[in-house]
Amino acid sequence: MGNPGRPATIREVAALAGVSVGTASKALNARGSLRPETRARVRDAAERLGFRVNAVARSLNTGRTYTVGMITTDTIGRFSIPVMIGVEDALGAGQMSVFLCDGRDDAIREQYYLQTLLARRVDGIIVTGRRSAERRPIGADLPVPVVYAFISSSDPADCSVVPDEEGGTRLAVEHLLAVGRARVAHVTGPEHHHSAKVRADAAVGRLADAGLALAAPPMYGEWSEAWGRHAVGMLLANRVGFDAVYCGSDQIARGVADALRGSGRTVPDDVALVGFDNWDVMALASQPPLTTIDMDLEGLGRAAADRLLGAINGDPAPGRHVHPCRLVARESTAIPVSPVANSA
Repeated sequence: MGNPGRPATIREVAALAGVSVGTASKALNARGSLRPETRARVRDAAERLGFRVNAVARSLNTGRTYTVGMITTDTIGRFSIPVMIGVEDALGAGQMSVFLCDGRDDAIREQYYLQTLLARRVDGIIVTGRRSAERRPIGADLPVPVVYAFISSSDPADCSVVPDEEGGTRLAVEHLLAVGRARVAHVTGPEHHHSAKVRADAAVGRLADAGLALAAPPMYGEWSEAWGRHAVGMLLANRVGFDAVYCGSDQIARGVADALRGSGRTVPDDVALVGFDNWDVMALASQPPLTTIDMDLEGLGRAAADRLLGAINGDPAPGRHVHPCRLVARESTAIPVSPVANSA
């Protein structure tokens, strides 16, 4: 163990972790191919000893600044903040810092931040935003690697990490089928919106695989509770027979739940309800709490950071990498079982 009066050395970290000094250096600097348990053991030893990497010395030795830039167009932060948390989780373990820049959907501002980050000699850049659609590359022939997270680059030579929205939709539909529903309506956002179209097409496709069709054509509208309420009114006015609604977002689903309750229909007994996003502000406040699809944005951010680290270390991974979604089951699809009467 190090002496209380002086900083711990990397040699002491290596000794405590039971590895060589070179292995300890690789683990702390996110370099080389090490087993995850080895990296974790070294980092744990460093934390116990209070060891801190000397960023200036490390920069001089490697020519790197151990900083990464992150440019987002998601002003509200609904999607970019969870992605950033995942990025920081992955990069922070290697003592790397993240500079977050808000481009505000302004091409001039975005290019200003790009040039500012390059002037700071960042080791790489992550580009994210509030939509999962393709966008033009942020620049050409840049001196550092770039990874697109949540959004994707239109250039297949770029590295993009995106949520598997089709797979998430299949999970939602399969769950509804598993709880015995066969007349599924779909209420979603604007038809021109990438996510709305992808999720609607995937729902149609998964039902077709089961020999079924949507109870009504996909209902495109807005990403709002008001649209969810209005869509239910349209379904009821048109006498559409449905026993489930799969919504393109949790916000829409909450409006659907309100309208169904107002019409005298019970969720989930009469109508099972599934949303998308696992936005806790909406999903947990819905009555009842909402079954939904979680895009695992923090995990997606960690995956994007790992791809960027690989590129920084000379191992790029071009192309579109799909990150899996998961189903979060709650009361809006689970029909409660009546307790057995006590005969005593």
